[in-house]
Amino acid sequence: MNNDEIKIIVHECYWEYDYNCATTVMKTLAKKYSVELEDQVIFTLIGMHGAGKYGAQCGLVEGSLMFIGIIGKEKNLNNNTIVELCYKYAEQFEEEFGSLQCNILRPEGFKKNNPPHLCEKITSIAIKFIIDFIDYNILSKCD
Repeated sequence: MNNDEIKIIVHECYWEYDYNCATTVMKTLAKKYSVELEDQVIFTLIGMHGAGKYGAQCGLVEGSLMFIGIIGKEKNLNNNTIVELCYKYAEQFEEEFGSLQCNILRPEGFKKNNPPHLCEKITSIAIKFIIDFIDYNILSKCD
């Protein structure tokens, strides 16, 4: 999946379906890796955009961490390995983007009059980042 394909999917998720960032990450990764997602997984993502706009952990991180668990189990990784991968991902994400906090990463933070989907650009970049992480740290070592 190249950058242009990611941008198209992200745009559709945000503007056609009004998904939040965590759901957009999960839907995009599921499509990329041909993973069937149960409705309950999608339901868990409803409030994961900075803890319901509270500004806490970024949904781009939360959706990615959840998907590491899904793809890790599909590749028969043990729980400890998945936990280590989640730690490594969070560490690398913070190094790359400067924070794990939604209120820091989100352009303009949270203001009453913000337009919707301010994170479209960073979402596409973050999805490419998690794809590269999965391909290098999981798939290249399992296949």
